[in-house]
Amino acid sequence: MRNIVLFSGLFLLSLLLTDSAKAQTRSSSMSFSLAEAQQFAIEHNRTLANASIDIQKAQANKWKAIASLLPQVSASGSYSNSLGYKMDLGPMKISMTPYMTFNVSTTVALNGAQVVSLGIAEISRRMADLTQQKTERQIANQVETLYFSALVTQETIRLLNKNLESMQKLHQITQNSVDVGVAEQTDADQIRVQVATMESTIKTAQRSLEMVYNSLRLQLCLEEDVDIILTQDIDDLLNMKTTSDLLATEFDIEQNYDYRLLKENTELSRKQIALTGWTNGPTLSVYHQFNARHNFSSEATMNMTPPNMIGAQLNIPLFGFGKNYAAIKDARLAYKKQLNTLEDTELSLNVQYDQLCYNLRNAIEKYEIQKQSVAVAQRVFDNVAKKFEYGVASSFDVTNSGTNLINAQSSYVQSMVEIINAQVSLEQLLNKR
Repeated sequence: MRNIVLFSGLFLLSLLLTDSAKAQTRSSSMSFSLAEAQQFAIEHNRTLANASIDIQKAQANKWKAIASLLPQVSASGSYSNSLGYKMDLGPMKISMTPYMTFNVSTTVALNGAQVVSLGIAEISRRMADLTQQKTERQIANQVETLYFSALVTQETIRLLNKNLESMQKLHQITQNSVDVGVAEQTDADQIRVQVATMESTIKTAQRSLEMVYNSLRLQLCLEEDVDIILTQDIDDLLNMKTTSDLLATEFDIEQNYDYRLLKENTELSRKQIALTGWTNGPTLSVYHQFNARHNFSSEATMNMTPPNMIGAQLNIPLFGFGKNYAAIKDARLAYKKQLNTLEDTELSLNVQYDQLCYNLRNAIEKYEIQKQSVAVAQRVFDNVAKKFEYGVASSFDVTNSGTNLINAQSSYVQSMVEIINAQVSLEQLLNKR
């Protein structure tokens, strides 16, 4: 048993030394307020960089659709030499002299599918832009959650250290009483177990804090040797006035990114109906051709190529209407399905708004109650500790009141987490920052 205890102690000590060594080897530090951390993450996050690339790709596809409506120009040149051959036309012969030709062709092909494709490309560009904005919002929310989690964990460690000091003091008093024979060793042992439990809990919280900071470094795209310093405290972020203002904000569904993306996607489905209909539609092609020829001989020859030529062609598909009808019907059904999804989403988001407001109000009420509960538990513990010092209370009363205080503090900290989580969820729905 002693070997197990010794091994556990050495293991915990090695973890602490490892954490301490990491902290000492960090080469630099950066300080952030919440707004600064969010902005830094947005500027350096690689996921957001990919979203920006998607916007550029959508813009390129839009210009590709525009280019298909513009005239297409091509040029060509050739050289020909018949090696002195003369065309025999009976009574006369025509020399086939060496010559060079130059040709410029301009063509325009127009159909309804090209125009519809241009509209689809614009919708895709808007969706890519909305996706980038939504990603920014998500990154900001993640940073806010991690920032607050770090502060909450620090507050937990502070409260536990305060409790540990009190319990260590009581243990010392009890042990002194045991040494002079006025107290039982079991009383000191019970409090010593409480002290060891608190020490273990503090070490666990410290390791959890390091994990939160590592997650925050990941969001900020920082190296692991960079020490992050948070310049705001819980009171700055847990502002009840800001929370009340958020609850008073009207829900404008048109500001919600999910709804706007779904709405654009619905418009895309509507465009697909027109695109399907124009796929087998008529195509009008117009062209102009310029030809120039240069002969490398003064001999009379024959040139049957006109210098300028224009023409037009109308291509109208005559068969395959059944297939086209089925494709259009399928596109219309997909659009109808998308409309139903849009309507369901609108109802769902309104219900979600009511639920998130309800969650936030409950979290605020719970926070106020737990805040009072901590104050009461602290007074009870202090009172029991004084009584214990004078021999009026037992060690069981001390450990019991200490456990109640820790539980009250844990519930208090958890209530703060619930407020910030509910607030972040509501901010995301309302697109508020």
